[in-house]
Amino acid sequence: MNAYKKLMSHTRETVALKQVLGRLNWDQETVMPRGAAPQRAEELAALEKVLHARRTDPQVAEWLAEVTPKDAVADAQVYQIRRSHERATKVPADLSAEIARVTSLSQGIWAEARARDDFAAFAPTLGEVLNLRRQEADALAQGDDRYDALLDDYEPGESAANLTGMFAAMRPRLVALREKILGSETTAPAVHGPFNEPLQMELAEACARAFGYDFDFGRLDKAVHPFTSGQGQDSRITTRTSPDEPFGCFYSTIHEVGHGCYEQNVSAEYLLTPLGEGVSMGVHESQSRIYENQLGRGRAFTGWLHGRCQSAFGDMGLDGPDSFYAAVNAVNPGYIRTEADEVHYNLHILLRFDLEQALIRGDLEVADLEDAWNARFKADFGVAVDKASNGVLQDVHWPVGLFGYFPTYSLGNVYAGCLFEALKADVPEWETALARGDASPATDWLRAKIQTHGALYRPREVIEKATGKPISVDPLLTYLEEKFSDLYNL
Repeated sequence: MNAYKKLMSHTRETVALKQVLGRLNWDQETVMPRGAAPQRAEELAALEKVLHARRTDPQVAEWLAEVTPKDAVADAQVYQIRRSHERATKVPADLSAEIARVTSLSQGIWAEARARDDFAAFAPTLGEVLNLRRQEADALAQGDDRYDALLDDYEPGESAANLTGMFAAMRPRLVALREKILGSETTAPAVHGPFNEPLQMELAEACARAFGYDFDFGRLDKAVHPFTSGQGQDSRITTRTSPDEPFGCFYSTIHEVGHGCYEQNVSAEYLLTPLGEGVSMGVHESQSRIYENQLGRGRAFTGWLHGRCQSAFGDMGLDGPDSFYAAVNAVNPGYIRTEADEVHYNLHILLRFDLEQALIRGDLEVADLEDAWNARFKADFGVAVDKASNGVLQDVHWPVGLFGYFPTYSLGNVYAGCLFEALKADVPEWETALARGDASPATDWLRAKIQTHGALYRPREVIEKATGKPISVDPLLTYLEEKFSDLYNL
């Protein structure tokens, strides 16, 4: 076997083991008995040690030194393996395993504290997670910026400085649009329940199928915080339900379907290789956000969904498809990021982006986090946080150590705006089909342009190849201004 074949054989086994670790995490968040948490933490730590040893194996360095890629695919495989190897060798094995152990335990402690609205009960654990991630950031950064070192895990090649500039360009137009909407005399209708939760799950599955999610290679379950797990032939999604409001269930599902379909639709040629997954979380979020918002919250699809909801729940207090569309897209300064309207969503992300930079860089400590969150939320949204589950405890990301992840949501929105502009020009029948509950003209375009390539291209490269244009915030902001000016008669 030549160096490339040896390298790929070793890597396939590593990727397969990584999928096993992901399945353990999925099980923990969906069906694992509560009492199993301490044992599961040890299992995850043990498996992380095995993975770390494989990624840092000296033979990998030898093969990388010898390998001569023969084509663009092999070159991309080697690039991804080298990147993983170089990052892994900077982090001590014991630290990597400890992060896996502590973040596994942290998740259950967070869920209990969230249920009790008790940040103080969770703060010591979060402090432990933060300390470990700071250590990891120092190991990776080697004197450079801590936060950028962690961000690179989720969005390779990006920097906080670049994203700060992008978000600064977005904020004035978002705030201006928000102020116009909140000052408008037009108000969105509200739905009236209760809404049977098993029926919500049936409709959630119908939405998933409408957007092309393949249940032969996936499944839909419930979790405290919706997420997607796995890739290739086993890509699973989750959602949540509330008896008072069904849209959170439907649109969390469609959002996760965007992630799940990305993983299901990567070329089978790349299965269990470094190219066999989404290239970055920003590109991943571009898929989940365009599925959820530009497609799922558009007038065409909400017309189809209205008919199904009417059959399941009656009139819901609404007087027709237009009223349903307005309710789905209601703008209000709510507490919860995952339920936020498209106008407020990025303001939620900017809050988290700024706070987590301060945490990682040591400018903010866990003891002061809840007060900092509440003050920032009041300044940005004009509403005082009423309880911790509506504030600092609402997201699972920091409890499980995902510092550097949050800005990829807004970057994904920007990417989605660029993609939607190109999709509309290339696929004239997308809206007519969506009105029938058939997203395939739009999702087939996304599959061909983005999803099938997996990690073959760099993040910005795959978006620019798909659109034929440089990345810009303008398509997203123009889309939002046009949509909500129409909805609110601005």
